[in-house]
Amino acid sequence: MRFFGTTWVDHGGGYAVRRAAVTIGSLVAIAVSCLVLRFAYEGLEIAAVGGFVTGLVVVMFAVCSALAFRHTWAGYTKRHAPDSQSALRGLLTIGFVGTLTAYFFRSLTEAPGESLHRQEHETTPHRTRN
Repeated sequence: MRFFGTTWVDHGGGYAVRRAAVTIGSLVAIAVSCLVLRFAYEGLEIAAVGGFVTGLVVVMFAVCSALAFRHTWAGYTKRHAPDSQSALRGLLTIGFVGTLTAYFFRSLTEAPGESLHRQEHETTPHRTRN
């Protein structure tokens, strides 16, 4: 809930504007990321590393992006164990396009992670001040 503070609780304080900005920002980040990957691919072609290595790199980014998307998407509905988060850090870094894509699609319906935070917020007993 990085960009939303507590506005997700009652959808006030510019929530709709923030959500629109996050949606557009994540879409721009996806486009820039794909451009960076394109430059990397062109670098492999210029280096003439061969079709096998180029194919391996493309498959690696595709698989890591798919796994990162699935992991990120699942993280919006349930908490991941901290050990699994740290173990998958490299995969999530390589699959950054998948993570950004999951963030974009979730931001179309809610602030990413809002339903999980709302569920935790409603089930946690709150103290009242006297």
